[in-house]
Amino acid sequence: MTQQHNKPVVAAFDFDGTLTRRDTLFPFLLHVSGPLAFSVNFLSLLPTLTAYALGMLRNDIAKQRVLRRFLANMPLTEIQQHALSFAALKLPVLLRNEAMQRLAWHGRQDHRCIVISASLENYLKPWGSTVGISDVLGSRLEIQTNGSASGNLQGENCFGEEKMRRLEALLGPREGYILYAYGDSSGDKALLSAADFPFYKSFTQQGQQS
Repeated sequence: MTQQHNKPVVAAFDFDGTLTRRDTLFPFLLHVSGPLAFSVNFLSLLPTLTAYALGMLRNDIAKQRVLRRFLANMPLTEIQQHALSFAALKLPVLLRNEAMQRLAWHGRQDHRCIVISASLENYLKPWGSTVGISDVLGSRLEIQTNGSASGNLQGENCFGEEKMRRLEALLGPREGYILYAYGDSSGDKALLSAADFPFYKSFTQQGQQS
């Protein structure tokens, strides 16, 4: 691993809107449910989505309502089958070329590349394993004793301050490594604030090397 001042170098990327051109949760849920069921479920969620858009409902509460509507009582094995095919077939067309170039640059420097996202680990992990991501820290589905999803999250939504808590749980104290961080929203503020090299909606502010 590349060392600077005797410290390892880590590159932490948000996913939705940073590595991709758009949110990926609803495309995944469309992939899981199909067009007809997706439309029915989406319409039933309009009050929730409207309240969230107006700032009247917290991100994590809105997300759990969405997940319960689409995934509650679905076997984990079925969710994972959908996640694998979504990662292989649908995610590649949503990626931003400049973001993937920056990810590849970090890889060439032997930096430890991490995706840290509110998106579900179910599809982030299989995708990440194909592009040189060392670790994936994402939101996790709670699984019931019968092997099906409850529709709730296991632990906190990986958003805001939770991103830094998850990163430090993985890597230890923040001062132990040099951090590049990439994000595009308020949910990345804590991560970007902690970075030695923060990139907000940009991949070239610090001068990308070739």
